[in-house]
Amino acid sequence: MRRTGSGHAALAALALLLVAMPAWADIEFYQTVDRTEVGTEDLFQLTVVVVDPPDNARVQFPAPEDFEVLSSSQSTQSSIAMSGNGPPVIQTVRKHVLMMRANRTGNLTIPPAVLTAGGRTWRTEPIKMTVRKGHVGGSAQAQRQRMPDPFRNFPGFGGMQDPFADEEEEEDPGRRMQEDIRIPRGDSDLFLRATLDKKQVYVGEQVTLSLYIYSRVDLSSVDAVTMPKLDGFWSEDVESPTQLSGEQRVVNGIPYRTYLLRRRALFPVKSGTLAVTPAEADITTGFLFAGHRVHRVSNALEVEVKPLPPGGPKGMPSAHVGDWKLSLDVSQTQVELGQPVTVRVILEGSGNVKNVTPPRLEAPAAFKVYDPTTTDKVTPNKWKIQGRRVQEYLVMPQRTGTFTLPALEFPYFNPKTGRYEVSRTDPVEISVEPGAGGVASSGPAATPSQMADAASEQKNVLTAGGLRPLRYQARFEEPAAAVWQRPFFVPAVLTPVGLMMVLGLAGLVRGRLSNQDEGSRNRQRAKAARKRLAEAEKLRGGSSSAFYGEVEKAVLNFLEARLHAPVGGLTRDALEAKLAEAGVDAARRQRVRFVLEACDAGRFAPGAEPAARERILDDAAAVMEGWDK
Repeated sequence: MRRTGSGHAALAALALLLVAMPAWADIEFYQTVDRTEVGTEDLFQLTVVVVDPPDNARVQFPAPEDFEVLSSSQSTQSSIAMSGNGPPVIQTVRKHVLMMRANRTGNLTIPPAVLTAGGRTWRTEPIKMTVRKGHVGGSAQAQRQRMPDPFRNFPGFGGMQDPFADEEEEEDPGRRMQEDIRIPRGDSDLFLRATLDKKQVYVGEQVTLSLYIYSRVDLSSVDAVTMPKLDGFWSEDVESPTQLSGEQRVVNGIPYRTYLLRRRALFPVKSGTLAVTPAEADITTGFLFAGHRVHRVSNALEVEVKPLPPGGPKGMPSAHVGDWKLSLDVSQTQVELGQPVTVRVILEGSGNVKNVTPPRLEAPAAFKVYDPTTTDKVTPNKWKIQGRRVQEYLVMPQRTGTFTLPALEFPYFNPKTGRYEVSRTDPVEISVEPGAGGVASSGPAATPSQMADAASEQKNVLTAGGLRPLRYQARFEEPAAAVWQRPFFVPAVLTPVGLMMVLGLAGLVRGRLSNQDEGSRNRQRAKAARKRLAEAEKLRGGSSSAFYGEVEKAVLNFLEARLHAPVGGLTRDALEAKLAEAGVDAARRQRVRFVLEACDAGRFAPGAEPAARERILDDAAAVMEGWDK
């Protein structure tokens, strides 16, 4: 019997069949977690690894009811290893990373992951988890267990660094926040988060509050932002963006787009634990007609406020905390008598600019110092409030000489150094010289020769028309009758007496009539006084110098008419003495002085308000009314 075929052919066919079979026997499929003990507020990482997966392989991740999947990502890596003289070996590793959180406490189990390919199924081992309430402690990256090395079976690749190990995110100093970012349950795709740059400050020290949106969805608009209630704080806006501008940030391994809504500087005004209530906002997601409006509430915060340390200046306000510099600026150090000097007290630095109080200017008695005007310039940067507060004084010299403005001091507490400090200015010397037309600047006295020439000139004027000699011609007449014997004597004597009686009677009648109509006369005098101010009233909207000059002229002219003496060249003290001598009551003298000093300030001090001009007109009219009361 003849044998067909051979054993060699059968062996070759078997080898071809083995080559054509898929390499399913080399598949590795497993899952691991970075830690097996977590809290209900902690995130942990589940990693599912497939080594050499077939092209049509599909992985079904575990979906347990006791856990929540917050995010998932996938990565693939291939490597080539040479083994002796054989062909190169190619290995592919596919890694799936899931960020998860437990929904309840207890001993829970993560079910196996499932891999299907070519009608076959692979399953991983389940994982036992211990879940406690709250935070267990430690970050996921710090406590992560090292996964099995997928290349441990390749010579020369053992112990290789994991290329998928998460790199530590570099901290941005400008976004350093003391509050931990916790992803709220149920709103993990879109939530509000409020943060503070400090948890512990001194009274008056700035702490910065920032309100962010964390989003993994597209945003359309943000409406109706309600900032927290800030009881116990003085607050100032630092940054309020008008447009949504996001930046990428990773929170517990989950990428988010963050949007700054508000940033405020808070200055605590009392010590203790102060609460910052949650903020709220209405946010629209999506675009155009597909938008969806949601309401989100942020987290609440607390600040531990320490009192200022002992040893500080008595009565120092709590706003005097920060880093400050005091300076003094004088418009001129040499001035003529009657000309104003502008003195600016400047306090600049970082802190509560709008509540800080510069020291008051102290001047010698030779200067009249008017109330200052205060201006603020706040220049906030990204995280703190800084700027300057300026108090501008108008100083009027009252006499000539050299005078010194004393040095000023501003004590404050510097939280950076933790001690009290003082900023000082240097004293300023001001020289007041006589002005043009003043007593000290009048011409020299006349010499005796000049006085003799003036007398001679006057004599020439008297004799210019010639002097006539005195002539007397005597005429003799008979003696006349005595004066009392003449007929006109009695009427001449009685007529003045009668006239005096008539005038007295007329005065009595007039006085009675005057008393009956005193109210009418007072009204007429008030009307006349307002009429004299008509010119000043027309200049009310014009320049300050013209308006206040016209008011001062009207008041001085009225006083001259009432006192029957010129008052234009008198000082304020001399005028007040003149009024007191005339019997003017103290209240009216004080009102006259106020109106005249207000006119001086209005002519030289800038920025008079319309309401101030109206008040000066009323006070000037009040000076002129009721003079005889």
